[in-house]
Amino acid sequence: MSPSADFPTALKTVAARVETTFREILSDQPKSQVTDAMAHAVVGGKGLRGFLVVESARLFDLPEPGACRAGAAIECIHAYSLVHDDLPAMDDDDLRRGQPTVHVKWDEATAVLVGDALQSLGFEILSDPATHPDAEVRSALVITLARAAGAAGMVLGQARDIAAETAAMPLTLDEITALQAQKTGALIQWAALAGPRMAGADSGPLRVYSEALGLAFQIADDLLDVEGDEARTGKRVGKDAGAGKATFVSHLGVDGARARARELVDKAEAALAPYGNRGESLAAAARFVVARDR
Repeated sequence: MSPSADFPTALKTVAARVETTFREILSDQPKSQVTDAMAHAVVGGKGLRGFLVVESARLFDLPEPGACRAGAAIECIHAYSLVHDDLPAMDDDDLRRGQPTVHVKWDEATAVLVGDALQSLGFEILSDPATHPDAEVRSALVITLARAAGAAGMVLGQARDIAAETAAMPLTLDEITALQAQKTGALIQWAALAGPRMAGADSGPLRVYSEALGLAFQIADDLLDVEGDEARTGKRVGKDAGAGKATFVSHLGVDGARARARELVDKAEAALAPYGNRGESLAAAARFVVARDR
Protein backbone atom coordinates (compact mmCIF):
# COMPACT_ATOMS: atom_id res chain seq x y z
CA MET A 1 0.00 0.00 0.00
CA SER A 2 1.44 3.38 -0.95
CA PRO A 3 1.71 6.04 1.75
CA SER A 4 -0.86 8.21 -0.08
CA ALA A 5 -3.48 5.50 -0.49
CA ASP A 6 -6.90 6.00 1.04
CA PHE A 7 -6.84 4.01 4.25
CA PRO A 8 -10.46 2.81 4.42
CA THR A 9 -10.08 1.47 0.88
CA ALA A 10 -6.77 -0.19 1.75
CA LEU A 11 -8.31 -1.72 4.87
CA LYS A 12 -11.22 -3.11 2.86
CA THR A 13 -8.83 -4.50 0.25
CA VAL A 14 -6.70 -6.37 2.78
CA ALA A 15 -9.76 -7.45 4.76
CA ALA A 16 -11.24 -8.91 1.58
CA ARG A 17 -8.08 -10.95 0.96
CA VAL A 18 -8.14 -12.27 4.53
CA GLU A 19 -11.86 -13.00 4.23
CA THR A 20 -11.29 -14.91 0.99
CA THR A 21 -8.62 -16.95 2.73
CA PHE A 22 -10.99 -17.65 5.63
CA ARG A 23 -13.76 -18.75 3.27
CA GLU A 24 -11.40 -21.08 1.42
CA ILE A 25 -10.29 -22.65 4.69
CA LEU A 26 -13.86 -22.92 5.96
CA SER A 27 -14.94 -24.62 2.73
CA ASP A 28 -12.77 -27.60 3.73
CA GLN A 29 -15.01 -28.16 6.76
CA PRO A 30 -18.20 -30.24 6.41
CA LYS A 31 -21.00 -27.81 5.57
CA SER A 32 -23.50 -27.43 8.40
CA GLN A 33 -25.48 -24.89 10.37
CA VAL A 34 -22.35 -24.37 12.46
CA THR A 35 -20.17 -23.45 9.47
CA ASP A 36 -22.90 -21.14 8.14
CA ALA A 37 -22.94 -19.39 11.51
CA MET A 38 -19.13 -19.28 11.61
CA ALA A 39 -19.12 -17.38 8.33
CA HIS A 40 -21.84 -15.06 9.66
CA ALA A 41 -19.69 -14.32 12.72
CA VAL A 42 -16.45 -13.58 10.86
CA VAL A 43 -17.58 -11.83 7.70
CA GLY A 44 -18.57 -8.18 7.71
CA GLY A 45 -16.27 -6.75 10.37
CA LYS A 46 -13.60 -4.11 9.89
CA GLY A 47 -10.90 -6.74 9.63
CA LEU A 48 -8.44 -4.54 11.51
CA ARG A 49 -6.64 -7.39 13.28
CA GLY A 50 -6.15 -9.29 10.04
CA PHE A 51 -4.94 -6.06 8.44
CA LEU A 52 -2.35 -5.61 11.18
CA VAL A 53 -1.04 -9.13 10.58
CA VAL A 54 -0.74 -8.66 6.83
CA GLU A 55 0.80 -5.20 7.05
CA SER A 56 3.26 -6.14 9.79
CA ALA A 57 4.32 -9.09 7.63
CA ARG A 58 4.72 -6.78 4.64
CA LEU A 59 7.32 -4.77 6.59
CA PHE A 60 9.55 -7.85 6.40
CA ASP A 61 8.67 -8.86 2.83
CA LEU A 62 6.95 -12.06 3.94
CA PRO A 63 4.77 -13.97 1.46
CA GLU A 64 1.21 -12.67 1.52
CA PRO A 65 -0.59 -16.07 1.42
CA GLY A 66 0.92 -17.11 4.75
CA ALA A 67 0.22 -13.68 6.24
CA CYS A 68 -3.41 -13.85 5.09
CA ARG A 69 -3.73 -17.23 6.77
CA ALA A 70 -2.39 -15.81 10.04
CA GLY A 71 -4.77 -12.89 9.54
CA ALA A 72 -7.67 -15.31 9.12
CA ALA A 73 -6.62 -17.06 12.32
CA ILE A 74 -6.75 -13.91 14.44
CA GLU A 75 -10.09 -12.96 12.90
CA CYS A 76 -11.41 -16.39 13.93
CA ILE A 77 -10.25 -15.88 17.51
CA HIS A 78 -11.65 -12.34 17.62
CA ALA A 79 -14.99 -13.48 16.19
CA TYR A 80 -15.23 -16.35 18.67
CA SER A 81 -14.79 -13.88 21.52
CA LEU A 82 -17.57 -11.67 20.13
CA VAL A 83 -19.98 -14.57 19.67
CA HIS A 84 -19.52 -15.61 23.29
CA ASP A 85 -19.46 -12.00 24.53
CA ASP A 86 -22.86 -11.39 22.91
CA LEU A 87 -24.54 -14.29 24.73
CA PRO A 88 -27.22 -13.56 27.36
CA ALA A 89 -24.88 -14.86 30.08
CA MET A 90 -22.48 -12.01 29.28
CA ASP A 91 -23.44 -8.82 27.42
CA ASP A 92 -26.75 -10.09 26.00
CA ASP A 93 -26.43 -8.23 22.70
CA ASP A 94 -28.80 -8.78 19.80
CA LEU A 95 -26.93 -6.73 17.20
CA ARG A 96 -23.39 -7.09 15.88
CA ARG A 97 -21.99 -5.48 12.73
CA GLY A 98 -25.52 -4.41 11.83
CA GLN A 99 -26.74 -8.01 11.80
CA PRO A 100 -28.44 -10.25 14.37
CA THR A 101 -25.95 -11.85 16.72
CA VAL A 102 -25.40 -15.58 16.31
CA HIS A 103 -27.53 -16.62 19.28
CA VAL A 104 -30.39 -14.45 17.98
CA LYS A 105 -30.17 -15.61 14.36
CA TRP A 106 -29.80 -19.26 15.42
CA ASP A 107 -29.85 -20.13 19.14
CA GLU A 108 -27.63 -20.08 22.21
CA ALA A 109 -26.38 -23.64 21.82
CA THR A 110 -25.32 -22.93 18.26
CA ALA A 111 -23.54 -19.74 19.39
CA VAL A 112 -21.54 -21.67 21.99
CA LEU A 113 -20.55 -24.27 19.41
CA VAL A 114 -19.69 -21.62 16.82
CA GLY A 115 -17.38 -19.86 19.26
CA ASP A 116 -15.73 -23.15 20.16
CA ALA A 117 -15.30 -24.07 16.50
CA LEU A 118 -13.85 -20.68 15.55
CA GLN A 119 -11.33 -20.88 18.37
CA SER A 120 -10.27 -24.37 17.27
CA LEU A 121 -10.06 -23.30 13.63
CA GLY A 122 -7.85 -20.34 14.48
CA PHE A 123 -5.24 -22.57 16.07
CA GLU A 124 -5.61 -25.18 13.32
CA ILE A 125 -4.77 -22.50 10.73
CA LEU A 126 -1.65 -21.37 12.58
CA SER A 127 -0.36 -24.92 13.07
CA ASP A 128 -0.67 -25.75 9.35
CA PRO A 129 2.60 -25.64 7.32
CA ALA A 130 0.72 -23.60 4.70
CA THR A 131 0.88 -20.67 7.15
CA HIS A 132 4.66 -20.87 7.64
CA PRO A 133 7.19 -23.57 6.65
CA ASP A 134 9.12 -23.39 9.95
CA ALA A 135 7.56 -25.51 12.70
CA GLU A 136 9.22 -23.40 15.41
CA VAL A 137 7.63 -20.25 14.00
CA ARG A 138 4.23 -21.94 13.84
CA SER A 139 4.64 -23.09 17.43
CA ALA A 140 5.52 -19.55 18.51
CA LEU A 141 2.44 -18.16 16.77
CA VAL A 142 0.22 -20.73 18.47
CA ILE A 143 1.57 -20.34 21.99
CA THR A 144 1.62 -16.55 21.91
CA LEU A 145 -1.95 -16.41 20.61
CA ALA A 146 -3.07 -18.92 23.25
CA ARG A 147 -1.59 -16.66 25.92
CA ALA A 148 -3.07 -13.51 24.41
CA ALA A 149 -6.53 -15.04 24.16
CA GLY A 150 -6.59 -17.05 27.37
CA ALA A 151 -6.74 -16.70 31.14
CA ALA A 152 -3.81 -14.26 31.25
CA GLY A 153 -5.09 -12.13 28.36
CA MET A 154 -8.44 -11.53 26.69
CA VAL A 155 -10.43 -13.94 28.89
CA LEU A 156 -9.01 -12.39 32.05
CA GLY A 157 -9.93 -8.93 30.79
CA GLN A 158 -13.47 -10.07 30.03
CA ALA A 159 -13.80 -11.69 33.45
CA ARG A 160 -12.64 -8.50 35.15
CA ASP A 161 -15.03 -6.47 33.01
CA ILE A 162 -17.97 -8.64 34.08
CA ALA A 163 -16.93 -8.48 37.75
CA ALA A 164 -16.70 -4.68 37.55
CA GLU A 165 -20.41 -4.45 36.71
CA THR A 166 -21.36 -5.59 40.23
CA ALA A 167 -18.34 -4.31 42.17
CA ALA A 168 -18.96 -2.09 45.19
CA MET A 169 -16.61 0.55 43.81
CA PRO A 170 -16.15 1.57 40.16
CA LEU A 171 -12.79 0.81 38.59
CA THR A 172 -10.08 3.43 38.72
CA LEU A 173 -8.54 4.76 35.52
CA ASP A 174 -5.42 2.62 36.07
CA GLU A 175 -7.60 -0.47 36.60
CA ILE A 176 -9.56 0.22 33.40
CA THR A 177 -6.31 0.68 31.49
CA ALA A 178 -4.97 -2.67 32.74
CA LEU A 179 -8.28 -4.43 32.04
CA GLN A 180 -8.52 -3.15 28.48
CA ALA A 181 -4.89 -4.03 27.77
CA GLN A 182 -6.03 -7.60 28.33
CA LYS A 183 -9.56 -7.61 26.93
CA THR A 184 -8.95 -5.55 23.78
CA GLY A 185 -5.24 -4.91 23.56
CA ALA A 186 -3.91 -8.47 23.78
CA LEU A 187 -5.27 -9.61 20.40
CA ILE A 188 -4.39 -6.31 18.72
CA GLN A 189 -0.83 -6.66 19.98
CA TRP A 190 -0.60 -10.26 18.81
CA ALA A 191 -1.73 -9.19 15.34
CA ALA A 192 0.86 -6.43 15.07
CA LEU A 193 3.64 -8.71 16.31
CA ALA A 194 2.78 -11.56 13.94
CA GLY A 195 4.96 -10.06 11.20
CA PRO A 196 8.22 -9.91 13.15
CA ARG A 197 7.47 -13.30 14.74
CA MET A 198 7.05 -14.87 11.30
CA ALA A 199 10.20 -13.11 10.10
CA GLY A 200 12.32 -13.83 13.18
CA ALA A 201 12.87 -10.08 13.52
CA ASP A 202 12.99 -7.58 16.39
CA SER A 203 9.46 -6.87 17.63
CA GLY A 204 10.32 -3.94 19.90
CA PRO A 205 8.97 -1.06 17.77
CA LEU A 206 5.75 -2.89 16.96
CA ARG A 207 5.25 -3.82 20.61
CA VAL A 208 5.26 -0.14 21.58
CA TYR A 209 3.06 0.66 18.57
CA SER A 210 0.50 -2.03 19.37
CA GLU A 211 0.25 -1.19 23.07
CA ALA A 212 -0.63 2.39 22.18
CA LEU A 213 -2.93 1.31 19.36
CA GLY A 214 -4.90 -1.12 21.51
CA LEU A 215 -5.56 1.47 24.18
CA ALA A 216 -6.50 4.13 21.61
CA PHE A 217 -8.91 1.65 20.01
CA GLN A 218 -10.70 1.07 23.32
CA ILE A 219 -10.93 4.77 24.11
CA ALA A 220 -12.52 5.28 20.68
CA ASP A 221 -14.98 2.48 21.50
CA ASP A 222 -15.90 4.23 24.75
CA LEU A 223 -16.46 7.47 22.85
CA LEU A 224 -18.66 5.68 20.30
CA ASP A 225 -20.75 4.25 23.11
CA VAL A 226 -21.46 7.84 24.20
CA GLU A 227 -21.67 9.62 20.85
CA GLY A 228 -22.09 6.90 18.24
CA ASP A 229 -25.02 6.30 15.91
CA GLU A 230 -26.37 2.76 16.20
CA ALA A 231 -27.08 2.70 12.47
CA ARG A 232 -23.40 3.36 11.82
CA THR A 233 -21.81 1.35 14.63
CA GLY A 234 -23.95 -1.70 13.90
CA LYS A 235 -24.39 -2.39 17.63
CA ARG A 236 -26.20 -0.92 20.60
CA VAL A 237 -24.82 2.33 22.01
CA GLY A 238 -25.21 3.85 25.46
CA LYS A 239 -24.70 0.48 27.15
CA ASP A 240 -21.88 1.60 29.43
CA ALA A 241 -23.70 4.61 30.85
CA GLY A 242 -26.87 2.58 31.20
CA ALA A 243 -25.02 0.01 33.28
CA GLY A 244 -23.25 2.67 35.33
CA LYS A 245 -19.95 1.33 34.08
CA ALA A 246 -16.67 3.16 34.62
CA THR A 247 -14.94 3.92 31.30
CA PHE A 248 -12.25 6.19 29.92
CA VAL A 249 -14.99 8.70 29.13
CA SER A 250 -16.52 8.58 32.61
CA HIS A 251 -13.08 9.29 34.10
CA LEU A 252 -11.66 11.72 31.56
CA GLY A 253 -14.75 13.24 29.98
CA VAL A 254 -15.33 13.31 26.23
CA ASP A 255 -12.69 15.95 25.51
CA GLY A 256 -10.16 14.36 27.84
CA ALA A 257 -10.69 10.95 26.30
CA ARG A 258 -10.22 12.37 22.81
CA ALA A 259 -7.02 14.09 23.88
CA ARG A 260 -5.69 10.88 25.44
CA ALA A 261 -6.50 8.95 22.27
CA ARG A 262 -4.62 11.52 20.16
CA GLU A 263 -1.59 11.21 22.46
CA LEU A 264 -1.64 7.45 22.00
CA VAL A 265 -1.85 7.78 18.22
CA ASP A 266 1.19 10.07 18.29
CA LYS A 267 3.03 7.47 20.37
CA ALA A 268 2.05 4.69 17.98
CA GLU A 269 3.21 6.66 14.94
CA ALA A 270 6.52 7.59 16.59
CA ALA A 271 7.22 3.91 17.31
CA LEU A 272 7.11 3.20 13.56
CA ALA A 273 10.00 5.55 12.78
CA PRO A 274 12.51 2.70 12.26
CA TYR A 275 10.47 1.49 9.27
CA GLY A 276 10.35 4.84 7.46
CA ASN A 277 7.70 5.13 4.76
CA ARG A 278 7.12 1.37 4.91
CA GLY A 279 5.29 1.89 8.18
CA GLU A 280 2.81 4.42 6.79
CA SER A 281 -0.03 1.92 6.42
CA LEU A 282 0.27 1.04 10.11
CA ALA A 283 0.43 4.73 11.03
CA ALA A 284 -2.75 5.25 9.01
CA ALA A 285 -4.36 2.41 10.96
CA ALA A 286 -3.60 4.23 14.21
CA ARG A 287 -5.16 7.42 12.91
CA PHE A 288 -8.16 5.46 11.67
CA VAL A 289 -9.01 3.78 14.97
CA VAL A 290 -9.70 7.12 16.67
CA ALA A 291 -11.49 8.71 13.71
CA ARG A 292 -13.84 5.77 12.91
CA ASP A 293 -17.59 5.99 13.37
CA ARG A 294 -18.20 2.27 13.90
